Formats: sequence, C-alpha cells, structure tokens
Amino acid sequence: ISPGYCWPFQASRSQVVFRLPTQVRPTAITVQHPLKKSSALGDISSAPRDFTVSVSLCQALGAGTWCWGKAGVDAEREEEILLGTFSYDTEKEPTQTFPLQNELPRAFQFIRLVIQSNWGKSGYTCIYRVQVHGKITGMNVIGQARG
Repeated sequence: ISPGYCWPFQASRSQVVFRLPTQVRPTAITVQHPLKKSSALGDISSAPRDFTVSVSLCQALGAGTWCWGKAGVDAEREEEILLGTFSYDTEKEPTQTFPLQNELPRAFQFIRLVIQSNWGKSGYTCIYRVQVHGKITGMNVIGQARG
C-alpha cells in the first residue's frame, strides 16, 4: 500500500458496508494502514483506532433490499449482530488481523465496519485495505455462486 492512496472518510467517526461477492461465514477481519516511517510527513493520525464489525439479520434471511435503518439497525426486526469491537494499534505491524468475537452458524453477504475513532486527525479517517476472512458458502463445485 502507498501512503496517500486511501479511501478517506469524512470526520473521525464513519462507517462503510461491504458487499461480499458471495455468502461468507465471517471469522476474522484484517485492517491495513501504512507505518509511520512510510508516511512522508511521519503522521498517521488518520489511521482508524477503535472500530466495530457487524452484520444485519435481515440480509442473512434473504431480504432483497438494504435493511440497515438510520440508527444502524435492521429497520424491520431491529436486529444487528455485533461481531466484535477492536482497536488498530499504529505501533504494531501495518497489517493486523482481528478474530471476530462472536462467530455465527450462518453466512452473510453484507458486513458493516464502523470506525468509532482514529488516532487524532479531526478532518478524516483513511482506510487503505480491509479484508474479511471466513468460510464461503453458497458455491457450486466449480466455484461459482449459486443463484
């Protein structure tokens, strides 16, 4: 990854929902950000600090439309499943993997990442790379998603 080539989120608290290519039973999430020594200014205060990962039950149950309401919960069932609360440490390796704290027996296609805070940058938070790890479900024998 190259410093400066990030997905900037306005403010220090933001969120993004990832649509995975197929149903996945998530087990971990990886977040990557450049090291301080890689930054031209030596400043990585835009790195995410505290964040949560969650899924919505309505997506797991096959609702055809987006279902997180304005408050960040499933508008119909008011059920959002928190998979974990984590902290990215800028003093550790740039690629950090976080095992999910609440594993589920079913698969999901939408995962929400909520950045609760960053390392001090007031204007924006930079996301460089996020990976979802888990067991793929809903694939046929040649690796194509079933419809």
